Amino acid sequence: MAMPADDADGAARVRTIASLRGQLLIGILLPVALLVGLNTVSLYAQALRAADTAYDRTLLASAKTIGEQLTVEQRDGRARLVATVPYSALEAFEADNRSQLFYRVGGFHGELVSGYDDLPRWQGHIPRQGPYAALVDFIDARYRGEPVRMAVLLQPVAGQGGVGVATIQVAETLELRHTLARQMLLDTLWRQALLLAVIGAVVIWVVQRTTRPVRRISRHLADRAENDLAPLDVAAAPRELQPLLEATNELMGRLAHLLAHQKRFVRDASHQLRTPLAVLKAQVQSARRGDLPPAQALAEIALTVDRATRLANQLLALAKVEQLRHQPDGGPRPWAEDVRAVALDLAALIADRELDFELDIAADATGACVQAHEWALRELVRNLLHNAIRHTPVGGGLRVSLSRRLTSDGARLRLCIADDGPGIDPALGPRLFQPFGAAASPGGSGLGLAIVHEIVQTLGGRLSLCNRGHAVGTDAAPSWPVTGGPPGPRPADPAHTTGLDAEVLLPIVDNGAP
Repeated sequence: MAMPADDADGAARVRTIASLRGQLLIGILLPVALLVGLNTVSLYAQALRAADTAYDRTLLASAKTIGEQLTVEQRDGRARLVATVPYSALEAFEADNRSQLFYRVGGFHGELVSGYDDLPRWQGHIPRQGPYAALVDFIDARYRGEPVRMAVLLQPVAGQGGVGVATIQVAETLELRHTLARQMLLDTLWRQALLLAVIGAVVIWVVQRTTRPVRRISRHLADRAENDLAPLDVAAAPRELQPLLEATNELMGRLAHLLAHQKRFVRDASHQLRTPLAVLKAQVQSARRGDLPPAQALAEIALTVDRATRLANQLLALAKVEQLRHQPDGGPRPWAEDVRAVALDLAALIADRELDFELDIAADATGACVQAHEWALRELVRNLLHNAIRHTPVGGGLRVSLSRRLTSDGARLRLCIADDGPGIDPALGPRLFQPFGAAASPGGSGLGLAIVHEIVQTLGGRLSLCNRGHAVGTDAAPSWPVTGGPPGPRPADPAHTTGLDAEVLLPIVDNGAP
C-alpha cells in the first residue's frame, strides 16, 4: 500500500531534520539568526541615536545663527526683541526637500517675535550637564500631526534698548534621520546576511567532509556479502567513531556466535536424528516382515522411539540454553527447591535401580539464591543426576549435596553429585563438554554434559568432573577460577576405587538463610 503524500513529505522532513547537516545548521544558524535579530533592533536604535547626534548639532547651529542676529530696541519705554532670520540659518536643510524646518523666536516675556506661532512652546528645563557648551535642550514633539525633533536655545541678548534672554526653537521633521538610520541598518544587515551564508556554507562543507568516513563505512557494509560478519577496522576510523565501530564489532561478534550455534545445531540435529530414524524404519520393516515376534519388535521400536525422543528434547534444551544466554536473568531463585524437585521427579528411576540415595542440603544453603531462570537450574540438576543414575550400577550409592562456600569471588553454592559408577575414561577428558563428545555409553545422547556446561557458563559458575581415584575432568569455566573455595576431589575410598564426583559452583545473589 502506497504511503499518502502528506505522510511521505512528513517522513522526508523528519529525515532532513534528523541528519547531522540539518542539526548543525539549525543548532548554529538559529542562535546566530536570533543574535542577528537582537543586534538589528539594537543597531537600529544606535543608528537613530547617531542620526540624532549628527542632526542635533545642525539644529543647534541653526538656532545659534538665528540667535546671533537678534537685537534689542526701545519701544514705548520697553525693551523689545527684534529678530532677523537670515537665509543661512535654514540653508543646511535645503539639500533634501523631504525634511521640513520650523522655527519660533520668543521674546523676553514669551511673546512671538518671529516664526511659527503654533509651534509647541518649550516647557522643560536646561540640563545641567549638556553635550554642548550652550543653554540648549533637545526634545521630541509632534507638530501638525508629525513627529519632530526640536532644539531649544536660550540666547542672552544685550543692546542699547536693554538686556534679556530670548527663546529660540528650531524643529525638524524626522524623514532624513530615519532615512539615515535605515541606510546604516541595511548596510549592516547585508554584511550579517553574508556572514550567515558563509557560516551555513562552512557548516555544510565541514559536515560533508567529516562524515566522509561514515559514508565510506556505510558503503563498505553495503558491499559486504550476507554472511560476512568480520570485524570492521577500528584503528583507521576517526577517534569519535571508534566507540561506535567497537560496539558494531561486538554486535557482529554476537551475531556470528548465534549463526555458528544455529549452524551447529542444525548440523548436529540432522546428523544425530538421522540414525535413530533410520533404525526405527528398519525395525518397522522387520516387524512387518515378521522377522521377530510382535512383542519383541514393539519393545525394540519403543526403545528406539524413547532414545530419539530424549535426543530431540536435549537438542531443544541445548538451543534454549543459548536463547536464555541473550535474555534477561529470571531473578533470584532458591536453588535448594529445584534440587529437591528434580530429585523427587527422578525418584522412580532411583528406585528402579535400587540405589542407595542420599540428599543432603546444608542449613546455610536452604534460602540462598542464584540469579537464573527456574528452567535452567532444573535442567542443570536433571542432566547431572540423570547421568549419575544411568552410570551407577544397580544397588550402588548416589549422594547429592548442596552447601554454601566462601570463595575469593564471594559466596557461592556448591552442588556435588557423587556416584559409584565406573568413572570417566581419561581419553574423553578434552571433549567432555562438547556435544556428542561422550556418547559412548549405552542409552546416552552425548548432550547432557554439553547442556550443563552451557548453563554453568551462562550463570557465571564453575563445573568440574573428577574421578575419585584420579582427576580426568576439565574446568568448564576457566574464566571464573575459585581459589580458596571448596576442597578438591575427595581421596579415594578403600571400598570404592571407582566413581565420579560432579561439582557445580554458582554465585549467590543474596545472603540467604542464616
